[in-house]
Amino acid sequence: MIRIVAVTNVLVSACIGRGPASKVIEACLTDRLSPMLSMALYLEYEDVINRTAPFERARFDINQRNDLLDAFFSRCTLVDIHYRWRPNLRDEGDNHLVDLAVSANARYLVTWNIRDFSGGELRFDRVEVIDPAQLIRELSL
Repeated sequence: MIRIVAVTNVLVSACIGRGPASKVIEACLTDRLSPMLSMALYLEYEDVINRTAPFERARFDINQRNDLLDAFFSRCTLVDIHYRWRPNLRDEGDNHLVDLAVSANARYLVTWNIRDFSGGELRFDRVEVIDPAQLIRELSL
């Protein structure tokens, strides 16, 4: 199964609408993709899903978002990160996602903000940074 790291904006997007991000999360829930998770990302998901913004017009209310998150977590593999690569991305807060993708041997880091992961001092060619729409097309999900 293909391992991915889904950045928080993908999960948020899946809760708001029915676009490509929803298909990525659905593929995780139906075991077509294998989502990787670190404790840092777990806490980030929990924090963001329980906020009011940006969910004012979302298709899921707070209870549905938490149910989705619980179902998603049940499909995730928790990865211990023993080495921090620190690729020095523009947003220091994104470095842990690259650390997770490398430690988990993920094929894809899925995000709507691809530019956030460019320009780092280290490159990891075996991890492809891709947006949900590209992933859906590439894997025919």
